[in-house]
Amino acid sequence: MFGEALLSMKGISKGFPGVQALESVNLSIGKGEVIGLLGENGAGKSTLMKILSGEYISDEGDIFLEGAKVSLNNTKDAQNLGISIIHQELNLLPYLTVAENIYIHSLPRKGINLNRKKLLQDTKSLLKELKFDIDPDAQVGSMTVASQQLVEIAKALSFNSKIIVMDEPTSAITEQESKKLFDIIRGLKEKGISIIYISHRMEEIYEICDRVIVLRDGKNAGEGKTIDLTTDEIVKMLVGREMTSIYPSKKSTEKRDEVVLEVKSLSIKDQVQNASFKLYKGEILGFSGLMGAGRTELMEGIFGYRKKDSGDIFINGKNVTIKSTRDAINLKIGFVPEDRRHQGMIAGFTVAENISIVVLKKLLGTFKNIKSSREKEIAEEYISKLRIKTFDSKTKIANLSGGNQQKAIIAKWLETKPDILILDEPTRGIDIRAKQEIYKIMNEIAEQGTSIIMVSSELPEVLGLSDRVVVMAKGRVTGEYKKEDATAEKVMKLATEGV
Repeated sequence: MFGEALLSMKGISKGFPGVQALESVNLSIGKGEVIGLLGENGAGKSTLMKILSGEYISDEGDIFLEGAKVSLNNTKDAQNLGISIIHQELNLLPYLTVAENIYIHSLPRKGINLNRKKLLQDTKSLLKELKFDIDPDAQVGSMTVASQQLVEIAKALSFNSKIIVMDEPTSAITEQESKKLFDIIRGLKEKGISIIYISHRMEEIYEICDRVIVLRDGKNAGEGKTIDLTTDEIVKMLVGREMTSIYPSKKSTEKRDEVVLEVKSLSIKDQVQNASFKLYKGEILGFSGLMGAGRTELMEGIFGYRKKDSGDIFINGKNVTIKSTRDAINLKIGFVPEDRRHQGMIAGFTVAENISIVVLKKLLGTFKNIKSSREKEIAEEYISKLRIKTFDSKTKIANLSGGNQQKAIIAKWLETKPDILILDEPTRGIDIRAKQEIYKIMNEIAEQGTSIIMVSSELPEVLGLSDRVVVMAKGRVTGEYKKEDATAEKVMKLATEGV
């Protein structure tokens, strides 16, 4: 501990209909300390932080700040006490400027009008203090995710925050941007600001956290100084048992020579240039590269979501035309998108409705009504197979954790029985055990003959799962390696070619 506790949460419990989310959870943090809050999806991390930020009120337990008991009945209470949270899905207004977003809670006025001069002065002063090189007049929607995160940090500090919660802050930024973020966190730490850091990436926990607190099934599962804990010890706290290698071995190692997909010289304006590659039956083909390399755009072009300017796509040797996502689905191509919230699911629909939405035709009864019993049957099969943690198939998908939402999206495409399945960042924001389950599912369906394209920013994942690795940089395919030849050094060299 860093001296006396700045914050103590003691005996926190919270229940929802049908589920006990937290049971007598304790958490403490010292001034200027960075703690890693770890746990699998559904372990209770988000619920605990929503209680700390005033979004939820606990059923039992007490919160102490600087030794004094406090009540957090809403987010305003938390902000007034110097507690801020930066969500994984950033909470900024894209059409407003940096300055307006930072001080949206207390815009300076001159009479009834906005005092823009003071607003800019205050913003410049705050950004200078933080050493953030950001234009106060820039429209937030035009900025990179990494720059928007800096705006969120500045916004948090405009409340004179003592404690900042960061939820998966590196999930959508590059490795270089992550390093810059870590430097900023170290600077905040020197100012005495405490950080609660939520991440599934173990290397980040060791890089930036002084201590870890692990939750499992809504309870404290363990804690300790990062320097004293091995990765295996932390993983055992997370899952309650020791885990074997996270990447499953393939049963079959036979050579694959049947080409199911060939892309020749495909170009998409300002995004992809003359990309060519082959995909073989039953293989997992990994796509690696830095953010902005064009991997997602290439996959969206293949799936008909983006218009290609030139190039050809061949499926089983036949030159095909894909002008829409429906064309791709009819050609037995499935696509799990990178942005699950906005592209992968319908938040207001149930788990069952989301899983069955692409195959509605086969659920229609005699009078064109949807057979709800069959819809439920399909959903329950995948809930069991993919271990989707949900109260039942009628639960709204928006009420699931991020990892369980992703499993439901994967289930939706598996139900289409695709020959080719494109997975764009399939394990982003998913815990270790859920990752291993998804890896196992990927291996199994590949063994059954489905060909998989996996786009991932996690290089160990690409190297651990792929039969071959294709590397992209600045919209171009810069090379490929067989599994046995691929190393992190070789892949990164190709990924930075011309960058």
